[in-house]
Amino acid sequence: MTYIQGSHHVTLSVGHAQEDVDFHTKVLGMRFIKKTVLYDGATPIYHLYYSNAGGDPSSVVTTFPWAQAGVYGKRGTNQAREVLLSVPEESLEYWYKRLTEHQIQVTNAEVFGRRRLVFEHPCGIEYALVGNVGDPRVAYGGNGVAQEYGIHGIHGMAIHAHTPERTVEFAEKVFFSQGQIIEDGDRAAFQIGNDKYGNYVEVIGNRKDDQGTWTYGAGTYHHFAWNLDNLENQQLVKFDIEGAGYTDISELKDRTYFKSVYCRMPGGALLELAVTHNKGGWDCDESQEELGKHFMLPSQFENKRAEIMAQLEPIQTED
Repeated sequence: MTYIQGSHHVTLSVGHAQEDVDFHTKVLGMRFIKKTVLYDGATPIYHLYYSNAGGDPSSVVTTFPWAQAGVYGKRGTNQAREVLLSVPEESLEYWYKRLTEHQIQVTNAEVFGRRRLVFEHPCGIEYALVGNVGDPRVAYGGNGVAQEYGIHGIHGMAIHAHTPERTVEFAEKVFFSQGQIIEDGDRAAFQIGNDKYGNYVEVIGNRKDDQGTWTYGAGTYHHFAWNLDNLENQQLVKFDIEGAGYTDISELKDRTYFKSVYCRMPGGALLELAVTHNKGGWDCDESQEELGKHFMLPSQFENKRAEIMAQLEPIQTED
């Protein structure tokens, strides 16, 4: 039986590295768990990882700070656009005050009958904190945010699409959507996979914006990763997607902490089918206590460590 467990992580192309670190740690209070580099291409670009207390699948936000290289993207339609994070419902007043104190413009919204706070990353990517009751994932207590208020993990993703019905059809036919589709104005939502939390997909009909970019570029959402649990299941899901005619899908790529294939939905969002590495995931090269303390490189880049470090902006990641 093929299946998707739930979400795994979300990856963004952001602006400058220090700005990104400060936003996710000093403002959102997330745990910094990994500093490495983009494995694709020849340009040295940081790959930075943030999470809840334990770095659970469905809790991790990762970023590529592309501004240092002068590479910028364009937000538009036919893209994943919004980062949705889960917080305790009763913490929303705390978060409204905290975001405002950090000079971040924040707006209250009610979507699908649930309150959320809408704001932006410094590079312009759209974020929302969604209030949830009973989310069992453990928030990180640090960086100025008490654990009782902290971010549990991912709530989901929001995609803007010119033809949203094609995205919904893909989810229903081959990508394990669960339960009833709910609607709120021009926005539809459903869950993917077996998990109860962290796996909402919202699809927004958007015919007013131009096509957004799909390449790396600061200010844009790059991909959303799903947890396929094990490599055998990952391969079976890949075959199912290809067998349904969606053949824009990659071969297996080893990302050290997980192994992945990538496919693009009809609505333009890039998805990753990820399996956490069986040698320990995030702590396969650092202890759980030391996560994020060292600059980690894959073996193929280790002989270029000094050269790579010389081309990257220095960043401060301590609490």
